[in-house]
Amino acid sequence: MREGNNHRPRAIASGVWASKWVLSAIIIGCAFVSGLRAQPLPLSHGERIDYDLYFKWGVIMSKAGLATFSVRNASERVGSPWRYTLLFRSSGVVERFFPMRDTIDCHYSADHRLLYSSKRTNDGDYYSVDELDFNYGKDDSVAIHSLRYTLKATKIDTLLMSRNPVFDLLGATMHLRSLDWSALSYGAEFPFTVAIGRDLVNARFRYTGQQIVEHQGFKYRTRHFYIDIYDEAFTQAKEAAEVWMGDDANHIPVKVRAKLRIGAAEAYYRDSFNRQAPLSCRVAIGGGGK
Repeated sequence: MREGNNHRPRAIASGVWASKWVLSAIIIGCAFVSGLRAQPLPLSHGERIDYDLYFKWGVIMSKAGLATFSVRNASERVGSPWRYTLLFRSSGVVERFFPMRDTIDCHYSADHRLLYSSKRTNDGDYYSVDELDFNYGKDDSVAIHSLRYTLKATKIDTLLMSRNPVFDLLGATMHLRSLDWSALSYGAEFPFTVAIGRDLVNARFRYTGQQIVEHQGFKYRTRHFYIDIYDEAFTQAKEAAEVWMGDDANHIPVKVRAKLRIGAAEAYYRDSFNRQAPLSCRVAIGGGGK
């Protein structure tokens, strides 16, 4: 029993890391669906969405952290009127043994192209920065300068090239939320790529229809998507993760789940502020939240 307890915090920490990957790459990792007609963005400057993150290990479901996604119009980068930010903070047993603080910033052009992103990781005794600069060619190719450094050294400095849509860990949210969902058909599949360090990680998005999500007394009408991720952090490529998007004009992610080598990581919608439209996907209320 003692051995199991000693391993539990480290296993949960692995779940938290994956939770961050999940929230920043999965609820999100879908801007690749360029073949579908996009509509005006269902966003407003000042929007904020809060999430609770959990790590599930057998019958245990531990609170792993908190995350906040926000949209702002202030940006220091020329030609970048849209700025998306994801803030992550560990909590519970993870905070006690492995405190983590992450910030991801994405800067978009007026025509919704990702220009730059940065991910700042502070895991107590370790601090690093990942930067991605995106440059687009006339032939729709994309060149990404990937730079990772710590307080002591540069760890990665390389150029990634692709002719496929490529995004950072957070940057796909905007396009996913702008899609015309009436054009989606059951079983539709769309490939995409995420730039992470030295790698271009391949993934695939699959739409599987409408579902009801229940959590802490609330019920939500959602659109459900599987995401197949080809990365060693996940136990299997097919259906490595799932995302449930609120089925109303806001297109807010309501729930995210990712299978891990040990257990699973889950993210649940908690609150939102300054939305563009009422949260009409919520069809039953049992208390709490906004």
